[in-house]
Amino acid sequence: FRREMGGYRVLGRVWGGWWRGPGVGSARKVAGFGTEARRQLQPRGSSKRSGSLGNQSFPGLLQPENLSREELVDVLRASVVDQKGPLVTLNKPQGLPVTGKPGELTLFSVLPELSQSLGLGEQELQVVRASGKETSGLVLLSSCPQTASRLQKFFAYSRRAQRPTATYWAVTDGIPAASEGKIQAALKLEYVDGVGSVVPVKSPSRKDILEGVKRTLSHFRVVATGPGCALVQLQPVTVFSSQLQVHMVLQLCPVLGDHRYSSRVGTVLGQRFLLPAESTKPQKQVLDEALLRRLHLTPAQAAQMPLHLHLHCLHLPGTRPRDAPIELLAPLPSYFSRTLQCLGLCQQ
Repeated sequence: FRREMGGYRVLGRVWGGWWRGPGVGSARKVAGFGTEARRQLQPRGSSKRSGSLGNQSFPGLLQPENLSREELVDVLRASVVDQKGPLVTLNKPQGLPVTGKPGELTLFSVLPELSQSLGLGEQELQVVRASGKETSGLVLLSSCPQTASRLQKFFAYSRRAQRPTATYWAVTDGIPAASEGKIQAALKLEYVDGVGSVVPVKSPSRKDILEGVKRTLSHFRVVATGPGCALVQLQPVTVFSSQLQVHMVLQLCPVLGDHRYSSRVGTVLGQRFLLPAESTKPQKQVLDEALLRRLHLTPAQAAQMPLHLHLHCLHLPGTRPRDAPIELLAPLPSYFSRTLQCLGLCQQ
C-alpha cells in the first residue's frame, strides 16, 4: 500500500473491461494535506444546502434528519467520486446510515432514485462495500449483479488471505505506544435494553466462537503526532461492528468523536487505563482542556463532535492476475480537515 495521504493514480484496469478509462478522479498527485488537497474536501454543490450542514465548529457536517428524499439524492449525486460502467463510487457523508428500519431515510432506501438520477435507467444500484453510519468515506455501488458478486467474492477471499483492501484515517485522543503494529482482539456484540455494544473477550473458548465471538485483526500506523493526539492509518483485516473504534480504545487512544466506547478509557494522575467494558456505560467523549483549546471547542461543542474515522482508500483487483490493482480514493470531510489543521497534524 502507498503511504502518502492522497492523490489519484491509475494502477490498473478492473476485470474484463467493466471499468476502463483514464482512472479514478483526477490524475493530479496530492502529497499530504496542503492547499491543493484541501480544495477537494467540499462535495460538489454542498454549499447550496447550508440548512443541512453543521456550524463552523464542524464545517460541511451533514445532518440527514433535516433532508428530504430528493435532497438526499442530490447530496449523494454531488458526492460521486467516480462513475465508470456499472460501478459508482461515492464519498458518503458521516452520519448517513447505509441500511435501517422500513421507512427510515438511508442510502439503501434512495438507491432507486439515485440510479435514475445518474442515468442508469432500470439498472438499479446495489451496495458492494460501504462504511458504517458514523464513518465517512467510500461506498462502492454496482448496477450489474455479476460485477457486484465478483467484487464481493474478491473481498471475501482477501479477508481469508488476511490481505487488507481498505484503508481508514482516524484522529485519536492520545498517541499509540508503538508507531505501527497489529491489534488483535476477540469481540462480541451484546445488547442491553435493545442497544448493541461491542465488548472484548479474553481467551475465548470454542463455545464462545460458536456463540458469536469473533477474532479480529487490524493493522495500524501512526502517520503524524501532536501534543496528546495522532493521525493514524488503520487497515482492518477482519470485519466486525465497531471494530476500529474498539481496537483504538484497546490502545488507550479512542477516536475523536467516539461517544460510545471512549468512556472505557480512564485516567488517573495522567496515566490511562482500561475500564471494564461490561460495566462502563456509553457517554459523550470528554477531552482535556488543552485539546479543547487547540480545537477551539467548548465542552458542549465537543459533545457534538462527529466520529473522525474516514474510509479513505479501497483496493480493487486488476483485469488479470499480473495487473496492478486500482485504488479508489475519497477526499476527507471538511470538518476532518479543520481538525487536522487545528491540531497541526496536516503539516507533518
